[in-house]
Amino acid sequence: MTQANRRLLAAAALIVALPLVGHANEGFWPFNRVPRAAIKQALGVDLSDQWIERVQQASVRFPSGSGSFVSRDGLVLTNHHVSLDLLHKLSTPERDLAGKGFLAATRAQEMKAPDLELLTLQKIDDVTGQVNAAVKPGMSSADTLAARRAAIATIERDAQNGTGLEAEVVTLYQGGQYHLYLYKKFTDVRLVFAPEFDAAFYGGDPDNFTFPRYCLDMTLWRVYENGRPLVTKHFLPWSTTGLKEGDAVFTSGHPGATQRLNTAAHLEFLRDFALPLSITAFSEVRNALDAYAKRGAEQERQAKDDFFSIENSLKSWKGQIQGLKDPALMNKKRTDEATLRARVNANPELNAKYGDAWDKVATARQSLPPYNLERVFFEGGLGPYSQYFSIAQRLVRWAEESLKPNGQRLPEYTEARQTSLERQMASNAPIYPGVEQAKLEAGLTVMQQRLGPGHALVQQIMAGKTPAARAAELVAGTKLGDAATRKALLAGGKAAVAASTDPFIALARLVDPRARELRTKYDNEVLGVERDAYARIAQAVFATQGDSAYPDGTFTLRLSYGQVKGYVEDGKMVSPFTEIRGLYVRGDEHKQQPPYKIADSWMKARAAINPTTPFDFVSTNDIVGGNSGSPVINAKGELVGLIFDGNIQSLPGYFVYDGGVNRALSVDARGMLEALEVVYQADAIVKELAASSASAPR
Repeated sequence: MTQANRRLLAAAALIVALPLVGHANEGFWPFNRVPRAAIKQALGVDLSDQWIERVQQASVRFPSGSGSFVSRDGLVLTNHHVSLDLLHKLSTPERDLAGKGFLAATRAQEMKAPDLELLTLQKIDDVTGQVNAAVKPGMSSADTLAARRAAIATIERDAQNGTGLEAEVVTLYQGGQYHLYLYKKFTDVRLVFAPEFDAAFYGGDPDNFTFPRYCLDMTLWRVYENGRPLVTKHFLPWSTTGLKEGDAVFTSGHPGATQRLNTAAHLEFLRDFALPLSITAFSEVRNALDAYAKRGAEQERQAKDDFFSIENSLKSWKGQIQGLKDPALMNKKRTDEATLRARVNANPELNAKYGDAWDKVATARQSLPPYNLERVFFEGGLGPYSQYFSIAQRLVRWAEESLKPNGQRLPEYTEARQTSLERQMASNAPIYPGVEQAKLEAGLTVMQQRLGPGHALVQQIMAGKTPAARAAELVAGTKLGDAATRKALLAGGKAAVAASTDPFIALARLVDPRARELRTKYDNEVLGVERDAYARIAQAVFATQGDSAYPDGTFTLRLSYGQVKGYVEDGKMVSPFTEIRGLYVRGDEHKQQPPYKIADSWMKARAAINPTTPFDFVSTNDIVGGNSGSPVINAKGELVGLIFDGNIQSLPGYFVYDGGVNRALSVDARGMLEALEVVYQADAIVKELAASSASAPR
């Protein structure tokens, strides 16, 4: 699945984030605000400056997840499912790396990903004062949003030009603070190892978000610099001693958007409008991909990444909406909100500053439903849902935005984003017309159903044809699957885009005026208003509860802390660990039928592998989507596990954390090492990990 489509999936729920006051084991803590005293009190662990610096520098951001350096020669560990899109791009009909796995016997056999960018966080600067200095008294919410965006664009451009690093100004506390994150970017990243899909995602969708699990959800990549493996001192040595129940563990990763202190009105909008629409629309896309995959083995291979991603998102969204429909959860949110508002209202000075902020959010959310469907289908691209349309929309937008002063552009088209856009357009990764046609037909179908066949723009988009016929026509006529065509359009600017007869470019030109109108309306009437209101709510939290609040997830690097700990489900205690022997028991119980069929490599190793080796485990670490691929680290700074999932009880964790049952699921470092050594006989990797760990500072 493309980065653009992953962004659409992530944004489909139309979520806005806010802060929450932290409790034991709770929170996504920025690395410039690690709560050392709370960690010491909860876990008895003192984290040194050296520990924090090394973990920060060893942490890696993938386009859709997290990872970490695990050797001095640039070896990077992440999940198979984080890598699935990349494996898909490297695969061919004759060589299915995503399904069958891969092992580079030598470094010369390591395979370069076509358009992968990895980021490591180097520095964080507080630029709140610089951003807010652009706001003048008497400005409307729309004007303040534009002023802050202009300031952010300037800060990012100047920082990038001055440091040579990737610059990103991150909005924290939904406008309460702005921090400049500076990253080192790596673009030469090569595949070293991936297990089979059936080993990585053992148990399939039925076992997703459950425990016990028996998954080897891992891949290994290597970062190169100047044509040679990166040599780094910032890596996590691989632990061989392992874990036991009660041990303190930490995760360093990139949690996505959470809504821990959104107003009740905002959560009601999410429950009643945004999430149901996402579930309806993407269920249609999922069914279309499933039908396409059933045409044959090659079609199944082509559709696997998109199908897996959407099926995973659907299960997550259903768990979230179930949480929001739980009276206990919503009552808790309303009680917490009422308590905070009472504290504000009791202080005349605070009431004057912050008292109406909650009502501002409620009014903004109430104004959104009448045009939100159009916004999602046209501006969000859910109607013409296809990678081809995403490409066309970006080309059309870039042609217009690149002519504007940097500070007046849409944030995703500023000068600081140009290099990444150029790399994406130049990518030689395959785009499969059959997959895109299936997705497009589904998107057009839902658009027509929800907006109505009589809608003027819908009629123009459909051009008098059925969704199936229109999707087939558009896909058959496009050349946007060709990198040279995309590069020429990008380089040619407005004149080239205006002259293009490509049907998707023409479609993007048709949709863009209304899409921009809807985006401007949303920015001015909802986003700008909420940015100001939520910033004031954040200040109210600080004023009444001190500085113990952590910002919600923003897909930026955070530290969470917890313990290896089981939990009670249906009245039974769930042990925190599984062992490799459980994989074989589970396979036998299900008579080796998918999705419980054990991969051939594991069946061949059954007699040789140590059956009591710990395989997967759970901990109380606070994680959400985006944390996939995060390293699990012990107090000594060693890698002891790899986050790959949460239990079903953790899905409402986007709104509230419950330490009693919320659990992060990880692959145990001992299980990964046993698999590399015995199942895959990856001797060079095992030696590299051992040598790096032996030489690493503790």
